Amino acid sequence: MPAPPWWALRARAGARLRRWWHDRLPLSDSLTLTQRNVYIVPTRAGWMLAATLGVLLIASINYQLNLGYLLTFLLAGCAAAGMVVCHHTLRGLTLHLLPPQPLFAGNLATLDVKLVNARREARHAIGVALLDTDHWSFADVPAQGDSTVQVSFKPARRGLHRVPTLTAETRFPLGTFRVWTVWRPAARVLVYPTPEAQPPALPPGEPRSGTGVAAGVRASGEFDGVRGYQRGDPMKLVVWKKFAKSGELVSRDTLHMQRQELWLDFARAGSVDTEARLSRLTAWVLAADAQGLDYGLRLPGVQIKPGSGAAHRLRCLESLAKA
Repeated sequence: MPAPPWWALRARAGARLRRWWHDRLPLSDSLTLTQRNVYIVPTRAGWMLAATLGVLLIASINYQLNLGYLLTFLLAGCAAAGMVVCHHTLRGLTLHLLPPQPLFAGNLATLDVKLVNARREARHAIGVALLDTDHWSFADVPAQGDSTVQVSFKPARRGLHRVPTLTAETRFPLGTFRVWTVWRPAARVLVYPTPEAQPPALPPGEPRSGTGVAAGVRASGEFDGVRGYQRGDPMKLVVWKKFAKSGELVSRDTLHMQRQELWLDFARAGSVDTEARLSRLTAWVLAADAQGLDYGLRLPGVQIKPGSGAAHRLRCLESLAKA
């Protein structure tokens, strides 16, 4: 087998070196940029300017052109001043990553990055992006103020994912130098399973211990623990979510609720595929929550007692994401 060409070996060595360097960066959701973590290199335009200045200098020396000397050193001075301003634009800036919100698999995770400027002068053309991508979000940061930019990525699957490595850069004011930094946030993004598009009706209720009475599910998928509203029913028993959705005023049947429980069980989800079962359970959790029902969740090694409300829904979705 022939040896790989030298440029392939060079690319591999460079990738390993970069990976080693990035792994040594600390994990933090807040980063203040100093001389220790801000880097500067000329851009392609900067190298072209340097070559042009070299040609002008050689021509001025060869032909003894005083105006050539003046133009050459004037442009060189402007480039040097631009380098200082460019580095000063990014140095001293503080980056804060706001807590990322959970999402369902298949959607884009949006990261909000706040740029905080403590100086008395504004900073211009600050860009933030995922490392090794070209999708930049730019913002100007006012003096002693802050601005927020958004970057997004698509998690590969459900679960708890670390936020990818980010980079911030600026090329202000002349574009001849690139000043940048590399940032490894410590935050993680929770990705729920994708809900099944057309799930079957909610499973039948299970009898509470000591009752021996089982409940069913209506053909529409509505759990049998509700009834039509009757005058005198306490307001806390009214299913307001159903009223807001369909205009129908119903109440929870307290006698029925004492006889049966709704359990969303992994073993009864139907499919043999684990991801398909989790997708169906996710859809059932959302359906039961939309109807204001009390429901429990059974997963391998995890059992969540029946309950309702936003906190209970989030707890069930988190367990499904980590299953």
